[in-house]
Amino acid sequence: MAKKKIVKKKEKDIERHLSPFSPKVVGLIADEVAKTVVRRLTPFRRTKKRKKTKKIENAMFLDTSAIIDGRIFDVISLGLFYGTFVILESILLELKHIADSQDTVRRERGRKGLELLDKAKKAKKIKFVIMPDEKSELKERNLKEVDERLIHAARVNKGKIITCDYNLEKKANISGISAINMNTLASSLKVRAVPGEALHIKILHTGKESTQGVGYLDDGTMIVVENASSELGKAIDVLVARVIQTTAGRILFAKKI
Repeated sequence: MAKKKIVKKKEKDIERHLSPFSPKVVGLIADEVAKTVVRRLTPFRRTKKRKKTKKIENAMFLDTSAIIDGRIFDVISLGLFYGTFVILESILLELKHIADSQDTVRRERGRKGLELLDKAKKAKKIKFVIMPDEKSELKERNLKEVDERLIHAARVNKGKIITCDYNLEKKANISGISAINMNTLASSLKVRAVPGEALHIKILHTGKESTQGVGYLDDGTMIVVENASSELGKAIDVLVARVIQTTAGRILFAKKI
């Protein structure tokens, strides 16, 4: 028994020699160290936020209708518009659906749009970007329609929308987004002929009345010339007599000089 007591005493002396602290003190120190480590790591956890998408400067968002129409690419090539031209993934997908349509006309229009877009992307000095739709944000805002996604993307990037869709143009304007309608732009660029103005045109065909000859201005405006049916195929000088505005556009009536 005496030997056992001596052995236990020696073991306690050895433990006391190896660790100057009691097990209780060691436990408290360990707890404090753990708390300190957690406090230091917590700020790093909080900074892990979703990266913000970099905004595009001078963004011009192209609508499906403008891409299919094609006139916008001629305007871009002239350098009248500057900045980055953006096509949303949803717009590209809509174009593909149109190009895969069973309807012949729709299919041709869709393929034409894709071809024009591909050609424009390869052009030098013109920057095109395909922008992915932010799935989480679209779900959160419940943006299902392509028009709504387009308006939202234009608002976030402080850009403009280029379209041929009258309803989209008005909806964008109401939402505070600048929208350029190619049809309105084309109408603004038409020749403004007024009564009394002299023009030189070619008579291409007869009018509703057998004595009338019909020609066209460079912008497609029709000119009906009295007593000019005998001038078919010839270029003649005419004097504008009156201008009529119709739902299809303007029609000029003129007389031979």
